[in-house]
Parts: sequence; structure tokens; C-alpha cells
Amino acid sequence: MPAVALDDREQIAGFLRRNPRAHAYELGDLDDFEWPHTVWFGWESAGRLEQVTLLYTEPRIPVLIAIAEPPQRSMGELLAAITWSLPSVLYTHATPGLLDTLAERYVIEDAEPHLRFALERTDLLDRHALETEILTPEELDEVRAFYTKAYPGTWFVPRMLTTGRYVGVRENGLLACIAGVHVHSSTWRVAALGNVATLPELRGRGLARGACASLCRLLLDDGIETIALNVRANNEAAIASYARLGFAPVAEYVEASLLARTVGG
Repeated sequence: MPAVALDDREQIAGFLRRNPRAHAYELGDLDDFEWPHTVWFGWESAGRLEQVTLLYTEPRIPVLIAIAEPPQRSMGELLAAITWSLPSVLYTHATPGLLDTLAERYVIEDAEPHLRFALERTDLLDRHALETEILTPEELDEVRAFYTKAYPGTWFVPRMLTTGRYVGVRENGLLACIAGVHVHSSTWRVAALGNVATLPELRGRGLARGACASLCRLLLDDGIETIALNVRANNEAAIASYARLGFAPVAEYVEASLLARTVGG
């Protein structure tokens, strides 16, 4: 069968590096920091990997990432082969058109088009960067309280602060804005921005853009070569803001919630 379980990081990385900007999240999850929370599957043709998909198991609801490379048909075949071995409840990031492959087993809800962006120009960052401070585990309670107010639906776990790549903008001594990372790997030279938020009463002033610019500068100083992020396709304000920093779209995908159908359902 062309569908295979993968456990060789170098082999997986070799595939993902064919298109590192589109696969930034998966590359970051190869890091020792994330690797224990991952399960990988591949589709082989003539002994060569054609597709790789990742099941990220740490969240309460596991996340399936299936960003297809040409030919997209083989990613559909891979998903069909592994569907019945996946958890009964999932969140997924999948190339448009692939959700139909999962529909036999799952009810698909809240499907929303998204874009993956990658930093293509670095010369625009300095004009937007703000003064920030690096947030550490010592600020955990403050960070949690901030997200409760500014971004209650975000996915944040305390160990993310140990990356040293969460930055905050303060006003009157209080956190006004945070920009962080979902993945960060010096080994694989990749990072993905995430958990970016500003207090509601302070939005519209460019704080998030400035914090992201400062964070990107830190990441570049780390030797990071690929910096990516995800944004809803209809979030025109965010798309315009990231474009001003030098980001450009590199892949389309759909985020959706999946719930296994009941027998006879």
C-alpha cells in the first residue's frame, strides 16, 4: 500500500523542504519541542514520497494538517487510506477540495477558507517595529489574563513561553499587545507567528503590526529562514497589515471541525 507511517525526521524534512513556506507549520513540528506530539503519514509512488500529512496530538482536539503538493489526487488517496484510523473528533487544515475525502466518516462543520502567508521581504520590517519586551514563563498569569480579554478563543499553552519568542507591547505598564509563535525551530530554521492580539480598546493603532515586525526581526536574528502565518481569507484588514510587513500568500487551505458520524448517521 502506498500509504505509510513515517518516523524518520530527515526523510519528512526532505519532503517538506521542497516547499518550506507552504509547510512551515509541519517543519516546525519536527523540532524536539513538538515532535513528541506528532504522528506522520506519507503517500509513496515509485519509492518516492508524494504527500505528507501530520496529526498533531497535543491539543484537546487533535489537528490534522493536509497541505497537498501536486498531484493533489494522491493526498486525497492518502487521506482515504488513513481516515478510519484517525480520532473521532478532529480539527483540520486541508487544501481546498480534500474535505470531501473525509466526508464519508465525518460531519464537517465551520469550514472557513484561510491563507498561509510567508515573509518575502525583510526590508519593510524596521519602519513598523515597536519597542517590545520578551515575555517569559514568569509572566504566565499576566499573559493568560491578557488573552482572556483580547483573544479568548486562541490556542495557547504555557510551554509556548519557554521559546523566548513571545513579545509584548506595554502601555502604562500593562500589556496592550502580544505577538508570539505557534512553532519555532532553530534546527529546521522555521517559525510560524501566532497568538497575535491587541486589547479591544487599543485596536486600530498598528500595535499588532509593530509587535509582529519586532518579533520577525528577533526570528531573523535567530537564523530563521522561513517565517509564516495563517489568516482567514476574508480578514482583509489583517491581510493588508501583513502585506505591509512584507508577507505574501503562499497557499490556500480550509480550516474545519470534524466529528465522526454515528452508525447509520
